[in-house]
Amino acid sequence: MNRFDFSPYRRSTVGFDRLFDLLEGQARLNAGDNYPPFNIERRGADAYRITLAVAGFKAEDLDLTAQQNLLTVKGRKQDEGDADYLHVGIANRGFERRFELADYVRVDDAKLADGLLVIDLVREVPEAMKPKKIAVNGQKTLEVVKTDEPEANAA
Repeated sequence: MNRFDFSPYRRSTVGFDRLFDLLEGQARLNAGDNYPPFNIERRGADAYRITLAVAGFKAEDLDLTAQQNLLTVKGRKQDEGDADYLHVGIANRGFERRFELADYVRVDDAKLADGLLVIDLVREVPEAMKPKKIAVNGQKTLEVVKTDEPEANAA
């Protein structure tokens, strides 16, 4: 198991405890189990998509929960009775997969089709948190004025 030592960074930073704890916790949680396989995709500046391969699961077998900065996806198969299998190669076991979400990231949509659970995420930063230009001493900001006319004195 690869273990990162964040102690040199902890000594020289303030207020990043949650980030280091998150990284160490994820390394412990994801050390062994890779089921179900998944992709995480950036779809734009503020849009993401998580795709989980959940072959054999129906929508009613899946439970998605989003709270604060955590998305939890659980899968529980319904009992299909006493089937007499000669070979079991398709994973039917239950699972729980957790995804830590950044601040202001929320689940926008979730769809199940063709054995893939697709979860769309979007980051919505509140207006109060977006960067703003501040005028120094109340001076007006300069604007670049564009004209469509060619210069008359061009040589």
